[in-house]
Amino acid sequence: MAEAATAVQSPPAGAQAVQRALGLLHCFHDNGPDLSASDLARRMGLSVSTAHRLARTLVSAGFLEQDEQTARYRLGPAVAELGQLTFHQRGLHLAGPELELLSRRTKATTDLAIRSGAHAVILVGGSVRPDTGLGLRRPLHSTALGKVLLAWPRPGETTPSALGPLLSFTDRTITEPSLLEEELAKVRAAGYALNDGESAAGVRTVAVPVLDGTGQARFALAVRSTPAHLTDDRLDWFLGHARSCADALAVLLLPPDQRP
Repeated sequence: MAEAATAVQSPPAGAQAVQRALGLLHCFHDNGPDLSASDLARRMGLSVSTAHRLARTLVSAGFLEQDEQTARYRLGPAVAELGQLTFHQRGLHLAGPELELLSRRTKATTDLAIRSGAHAVILVGGSVRPDTGLGLRRPLHSTALGKVLLAWPRPGETTPSALGPLLSFTDRTITEPSLLEEELAKVRAAGYALNDGESAAGVRTVAVPVLDGTGQARFALAVRSTPAHLTDDRLDWFLGHARSCADALAVLLLPPDQRP
């Protein structure tokens, strides 16, 4: 009986190899330089031979490519193709014009993000690099985008207490889990999040959720500027424009049966 129970709990054949292969792809999240097999092995905690074997398998499938001169690896065309497919399947190409309009109206930088683990990943907006099409990955606890995604979580997403150490970026960064929980309660009550120099000095950001019909944040929308431009006196004005944009994005990005 014990053997049967153990068999049920055992991972399916090949699951470890799949997890390792996906982990290898995640090593390229920081958009840094090409990585060698030794770099991948160190980041994954694997032997160099195992990392090399996994990388070569991903090269053969188009998910990685290897420089012929340096033998170092970078993400391959299959990743780019899937990225473009999911970008359009999510309707994110429709969000650009709305964010540009919001940016012109507010004379500020506007961004749209989703949650990925302990980070907010910007998909569309002024923080997306025009040369690569890549947005920033920002810690949840120190950004207005992140606070919104934490305040209205989706099923299965980890709680703030499970984020791990909350790193300090300025003297205003919230680094105590209990204080972060208090901040998120204020965010939910107010309906928006504010980042007032918590991620970088001289930066002020307000963010609102793009909610679905169940009250979960599918996206977070941010307007980023300076304290001199995004003042307390004008905060309601910025929020009005941000919320109007969020309402439009809910229509554009969510299926009719999932809209508020």
